[in-house]
Amino acid sequence: MNTSWKRVALAIVSIMATQSLDWPQAWAVERVEAEETARLLAELLSAGREVIEHNQTLIDDPHRGDKGFTPDVFEQQLIAQFKKQTEIDLATIQKAPASVKVPRLAHELLPMLVVASKEVVREAQIIINQKGIGYKNFIPATFGSQAAARFAKVSHVKLKQTTLHPRNPKNNPDEYEASVLMWLSSRPPGDAYVSELTDEGKTLRVVMPIYYEKECLACHGEPKGILDISGYPREGYKEGDLAGAITVIAPLALQ
Repeated sequence: MNTSWKRVALAIVSIMATQSLDWPQAWAVERVEAEETARLLAELLSAGREVIEHNQTLIDDPHRGDKGFTPDVFEQQLIAQFKKQTEIDLATIQKAPASVKVPRLAHELLPMLVVASKEVVREAQIIINQKGIGYKNFIPATFGSQAAARFAKVSHVKLKQTTLHPRNPKNNPDEYEASVLMWLSSRPPGDAYVSELTDEGKTLRVVMPIYYEKECLACHGEPKGILDISGYPREGYKEGDLAGAITVIAPLALQ
């Protein structure tokens, strides 16, 4: 087993660890709580991507001006999608006490990511509602990158979309992410994720897989090689194939 795969194996074992971490000030939590918060953040970004994907035909409709896909509508759909994925209701999260299911840190960070995501949709209203133009490049990946950038500015937590064959070079995986993606690609779709400590225990990294759904195949499916609406050759993927992953990188001590 090469070094990269050894690191992945060790990281997988570490998922069940309960080692205490030195989070700054009020963020002092056990590792299992930190990992669950990171996993939920990845789930929430994934839910936002799903909402954009479900509305892609509407967004790219050249015959309609006002699409009605407002930030508030997006938020309602985001809350519903996240609840479907996790059984957690973001509409009542602030009133509910912290628990194993929704750690204390998640109570603070999840609403912040909702706000960041909603602001991305707000800023995109001119593009979304532009009549006479079909493809507007407001797609799940674009939304995800912009929401992650906004969130990082206020939270010090980095969210990254990555895949083994990215269309955007900014989404290229690093060596560790590539190793995890290779491991995930050999497994059936599931809820498995990988976690590790880096920087001598100062940073937590969680990698959660995402899979192609039916709506994704309009751009990424078959026939392989023909151009999709963006002018990029389709990759020929099938429903359930590994699309990539969302990486969450969280500092465990602020400098």
